[in-house]
Amino acid sequence: MTKDNPSQPSAAWAASYEEEPSQAGVPPSPGGMTALKPFGWAKDNLFNSKLNTLLTLVCLVILWFAVPPVVSWVLLDATWTGSSEACREAVGACWSVIVVKHRLIFFGTYPFDEQWRPFLACGLFVAMLGVSGVRAFWRPWLVGAWALVLVGMGVLMWGGVLGLTHVPNDKWGGLPITLMLSVFAIALAFPLSILLALGRQSSLPAIRSICVGFIELMRGVPLVSVLFMASVMFPLFLPEGVTIDKLLRALAGLTLFTAAYLAEAVRGGLQAIPRGQYEAADALGLGYWQKTWLIVLPQALRIVIPPIVNQFISCFKDTSLVTIVGLYDLLTAATVATTDPEWRPFFAEVYVFAGLVFWIFCFSMSRYSQWLERMANRYNRR
Repeated sequence: MTKDNPSQPSAAWAASYEEEPSQAGVPPSPGGMTALKPFGWAKDNLFNSKLNTLLTLVCLVILWFAVPPVVSWVLLDATWTGSSEACREAVGACWSVIVVKHRLIFFGTYPFDEQWRPFLACGLFVAMLGVSGVRAFWRPWLVGAWALVLVGMGVLMWGGVLGLTHVPNDKWGGLPITLMLSVFAIALAFPLSILLALGRQSSLPAIRSICVGFIELMRGVPLVSVLFMASVMFPLFLPEGVTIDKLLRALAGLTLFTAAYLAEAVRGGLQAIPRGQYEAADALGLGYWQKTWLIVLPQALRIVIPPIVNQFISCFKDTSLVTIVGLYDLLTAATVATTDPEWRPFFAEVYVFAGLVFWIFCFSMSRYSQWLERMANRYNRR
């Protein structure tokens, strides 16, 4: 400010204001976009030090020698149709085995003439999963839609009504088994894990001891042992003449195992909530369940979205272990497809295809979790 007129800024201040304008509402200059360009990004992230430059060059050399042979084997020199003899004469991958064995890989030992039924059931199931992932459809009618879809899936898979041939679930296999076991196990394990996490933090010693014992027992043994107990040992404790379907036993084992790990993730979110949130809820006169469902759990679950989805992905992949109870999931059905002597030399292509299917579902869950986390953060900032 000048002495003559304090309300007018000085010339020096005005000059500095013109040279360094405020960034609010002013678009960046073209020169400021350098970091967004590919070369600028590479310089800042790949060649910003001697060590990073060396590692980048080493990786580029490895990719130079590794990528072309892989591309040639997978795409350029591959055999897409034809017999096994044509594949043996080729030097690339034999994708003809997928064309010939795709029904066995996807549907296992389900009767060949009836495989349109599991195909339609999987289509309905995946469609409902996609609809359920859209926030605009989070309405009460979605529960009814799920009920109708589940009933329709049961009718299609089991049959016995509406003129459909009855197919027992010991004939099921492939993708339907993987989808049903993983989705139902996740849907049942998630609420159970919340109750276990709350019970582990309970002030009642009996409830806390039961929850701690269950969680530590399940987390202390491999899933193979849990499935073995559910399949072999559990029926020995049932009354004579009482049996439980092996599909339900596998689902129960997978659910309990997943719930134990999810409970620890939820407990981490509960411990991350500041103490002031609990005190504020108590000051408002909220009861325990009101405080938990309205204040604590929404914040805790938002914090632990990444580890929760990580456990969902692990559950989806763990369905490959149900072969121990005699169920043919997607990977087991792919393994069975490689037992044909005519196509046995091309087992690598079958496993690559099965891995690609697993990757599509797991990558979709990962991307959805990132979107869900961003949406929760935006809602929290409002």
